[in-house]
Amino acid sequence: MAPWPRSGSEGAQYPDNGSPSPSDNAEKIPYHYDVEQEGPAVIGELSDPNDVHHSLHRGLSARQVSMIAIGGAIGTGLIIGTGSALATAGPASIMISYTIVGMIVYVVMAALGEMATWLPAPGGFANYATRYVDPALGFALGYTYWFKYIITTPNQLTAAALVIQFWCPPEKVNPGVFIAIFLVTIIAINVLGVRFFGEFEFWLSSIKVLVVIGLIILSLVLALGGGPDHDRKGFRYWHNPGAFAQYHEITGSWGRFLAVWSSMVTAVFAFLGTELVGVTVGEAQNPRKNIPRAIKLTFWRICVFYLLSVLLVGMIVPYNSKELIFASKKGSNAAASPFVVAISLAGIKVLPGFLNGCILIFVFSAANSDLYIASRTLHGLALKKQAPSFLANTNKWGVPYYALGLSALICCLAFLNVSTSSKTVFGYFVNLVSIFGLLTWISILVSHIYFVRARRAQGVNEADLRYKSPFGIWGTAIALFFCCLIALTKNFGVFIENPKTYGKLDTKNFITGYLGIPLYLIMIFGYKFVMKTKGVQPATADLWTGKDIIDADEQHWLAKEAQDRANGKNPGWIYRHTLGIFF
Repeated sequence: MAPWPRSGSEGAQYPDNGSPSPSDNAEKIPYHYDVEQEGPAVIGELSDPNDVHHSLHRGLSARQVSMIAIGGAIGTGLIIGTGSALATAGPASIMISYTIVGMIVYVVMAALGEMATWLPAPGGFANYATRYVDPALGFALGYTYWFKYIITTPNQLTAAALVIQFWCPPEKVNPGVFIAIFLVTIIAINVLGVRFFGEFEFWLSSIKVLVVIGLIILSLVLALGGGPDHDRKGFRYWHNPGAFAQYHEITGSWGRFLAVWSSMVTAVFAFLGTELVGVTVGEAQNPRKNIPRAIKLTFWRICVFYLLSVLLVGMIVPYNSKELIFASKKGSNAAASPFVVAISLAGIKVLPGFLNGCILIFVFSAANSDLYIASRTLHGLALKKQAPSFLANTNKWGVPYYALGLSALICCLAFLNVSTSSKTVFGYFVNLVSIFGLLTWISILVSHIYFVRARRAQGVNEADLRYKSPFGIWGTAIALFFCCLIALTKNFGVFIENPKTYGKLDTKNFITGYLGIPLYLIMIFGYKFVMKTKGVQPATADLWTGKDIIDADEQHWLAKEAQDRANGKNPGWIYRHTLGIFF
């Protein structure tokens, strides 16, 4: 057997201790040098390694990857979702739950970062599940993740149409008109290539971040008595009505614990989307430098934005406020936001309309990113021969146009929401697939555990890693435990005696809340049964295929940066020393 070529990166050595070559492990992932880009580009598991018609382009710069990462984690879950959580659980409960979930998110991102910097290949985390755990897990993860985003994209389009009703009621213009306009727009943005998408999403995400910063400053001013009412609230509402609410009128410590746990479930789904940076690795420039940076900064940004926002909302709005309880039932427009409730309680009349416009940007940006993720996920499945091969085709800009077209076609489900009865059914459908986001975290953590076992079994030194999870395998295991626990208890309310339902089981909520788990397991075991796959053993896991090209790619970017410095060029200097400090 011919020796497997060594890495071109400095200090990285492949083991000579009998570790298997890629031909002993799994299907090799061929690569080619993309002459239109400034470095090697991955094309995936295809029969022709020189077929440029299947390659993605590394067109996402460091600032774009960084901002897309934070923009994907800041959405209506923060601006609107915190209202219902506050009304149900109280300020201390949501502070505790968002802190715990924030730590879980960081562990997930760190685990993903360790794998992504070792081998930043297209297909994202589904590719890692296939390589290190079992092809069946990669299959199930890829399709559930794609399924999640082809459902959430039309849901975001519907939310955008609902926000428009703030200015243009449905009696004047049918919501389907706005759904069509938004759908065509996000398709056009995605068709124009990853460079245009990255730049467009960079500015949308920048606006989202600035809006959140503005809301934090405004909330702080209101808490300190700077509003028109000059009421210095401080932590008054933590004393009266209190820091903890009683869950569904269940008294005592049990009721307070259930309130904390219910808000933890809300916090998890507010943080979903943070992991989308793992989908960008196949199109990021110098991913071994930019992905770890995005992950490290994302943790601090999310903690600051989410935790500060949650803390301040609990200071300026009492959880038993009639306005808050009424607002939490409003849906997707600005009226449902606890920040709008606080603004109204303070006597400010002009900001709700402005905030409604900001929410429109939030949902449009989310729809744009969701369609991008859906198309790249489907493209990755086609590269692994787990979807029809034509879906791997890309155009001259590196856009997987067939995968994008199919994902966009399914987004026409958004038009179902024009009908009230269909909207109800579609709402249950969204609740069904929302569990897939949490299952994605679970799969990433499982993949990381197997990755660590594989690199230990094959003699890979930690010094060879460009980024290492600071929590190690035990931190991953603890986060995995909590993710599984939350997944199993996310709809625990259907099992709790509730005075409002007179002890009756909420059948629809139970089915839509838990059906995603057996569907996920059916895909895993169904694929194993049909394809006769076996779990990957640590000693034979494919850690090496394509790594030499990634190492060469890294050397290319390092050489380019050195040349730019020698020529007096410093691209991105303004961003790094202004917005980049915070974003």
